[in-house]
Amino acid sequence: MVTIRASSLGDLFDCPARWEAKHVLGMTMPMGGAAALGKAVHASTAVFDRSTIDRAGITIDEAAAAAVDAIHKPDEDVAWDDDWQPATVEGIALALHGRYCRDIAPQQTYRAVEVLCDRLEISDLGIALTGTVDRLHVNDAGNGITDLKTGKTAVAADGTVSTKGHAYQLGVYELLAHAASGIEIDATAQIIGMQTGKTEKAQRIAIAQIHDARAVLLGDEHSQGLLHTASNIVHSGAFFGNPRSMLCNPNYCPRYNKCGYRR
Repeated sequence: MVTIRASSLGDLFDCPARWEAKHVLGMTMPMGGAAALGKAVHASTAVFDRSTIDRAGITIDEAAAAAVDAIHKPDEDVAWDDDWQPATVEGIALALHGRYCRDIAPQQTYRAVEVLCDRLEISDLGIALTGTVDRLHVNDAGNGITDLKTGKTAVAADGTVSTKGHAYQLGVYELLAHAASGIEIDATAQIIGMQTGKTEKAQRIAIAQIHDARAVLLGDEHSQGLLHTASNIVHSGAFFGNPRSMLCNPNYCPRYNKCGYRR
């Protein structure tokens, strides 16, 4: 039984060699500034949304302290660079946090924040899924999952959220949310995209829907589901590299300097 974190599926499908280095061989590297920004925004918005559910009355500014702490007191090493310094990251994180809390959170009704599923075993595939679902929301259609995604291309200039390649991950999160909560996930999944630009104009936030997110996991009579593909890769040991990956870079891959696929 091989354990796969839901958040690592992108690495597995993009470059199995990179996934193996991180999740099988235990090769590590510092977190980049952009990733630190994402963690900070996730931390502070979670504090605010959890306070809303619990009626704790934590203000937007009070919740923002979690973002500041995540940046200046990180729980893992961070490789800061000229583009991503703590002061820059803090400014962007606080701007996105405030915009989310004022403009997005009031539109949502959340049942739970950061729903952890320790382990969901799929015995016939020999894999176990694990991960944390950002939000469990409820609306007229029922219960659904919400995933917060930050990045420099998260939201286009026309206000649309990039959803390409995210369906399988949200499908896994739906499985994990049901396993952890026992709640039937029957509403459409949604992504809240946060554009991590350095100007106010480029710090956009928008919402997109992903319908039938689990369908791509299961496949049909014409194609194999992506969970089968993941199982085939990890059990075959065929962790081939992808030198054409956008993340084939020493900043993102711990085996970059020794990877034979780059030659």
